[in-house]
Amino acid sequence: MTDVDRSPGGWVALVGGGPGRADLITVRGLNLLRIADVVVVDRLAPRDLLAEARPGAEIVDAGKAPHGHNLTQDEINAVLVDRGRRGLGVVRLKGGDPFVFGRGGEEALACAAAGLPCEIVPGVTSAVAVPALAGIPVTHRGLTQDVTIVSGHVDPSHPGSTVDWDALAAGPGTVVVLMGVAALAGISGELVKRGRGPETPTAVIQAGGTPEQTVVTGTLADIARLADEAGIASPAVIVIGDVVTLRDRIGVI
Repeated sequence: MTDVDRSPGGWVALVGGGPGRADLITVRGLNLLRIADVVVVDRLAPRDLLAEARPGAEIVDAGKAPHGHNLTQDEINAVLVDRGRRGLGVVRLKGGDPFVFGRGGEEALACAAAGLPCEIVPGVTSAVAVPALAGIPVTHRGLTQDVTIVSGHVDPSHPGSTVDWDALAAGPGTVVVLMGVAALAGISGELVKRGRGPETPTAVIQAGGTPEQTVVTGTLADIARLADEAGIASPAVIVIGDVVTLRDRIGVI
């Protein structure tokens, strides 16, 4: 099915590509990708999906690597607005979900300010999908009734961090940290210092949903060392809490 209801004229769709595997995108997202005139793609978007773009579609690589960008966020916004104003259909293809640490809100606001129709197509966020693909449910009856998703982009000891690490350390719920591998030692150390038990089960999942997926499990006390020894690098998701213990019992295909 490729027939998509789109009004005439330029449009922008912020499409979540899901976690890693190309076949985890939504049907709506895939159909929009197939008719788009322009695809603006992130580094973490499932790159195999570009094969679904129509022949002749313009592919704009936004890049956005941790320490270097092909395009800045302002430049990405400008591309979306420029192509949409030309009357073209634009898909902004992201990994995970556009509104979960994906800066999709900024892009939607830029389109709104330009008077461009902008559709949000949710994606399966890596915050829950990557743990699931590794055999870790982020909630589980009898273990935890809550899960908190936080950004680890800013070290918890940095004054610019707005995460309430004290509350996370005091609570019993699952904590999922995105973009936190570089700060893993600081995150685990701060949580222990603020009261979370050093024996708390912890997992780090690299390249979730891809053939390169690697999972390292341990505790808050030793996870940074174990991840370093295993050569874990971004992109990776950190899961902290008793749900990590279910991985060995559930098993994964």
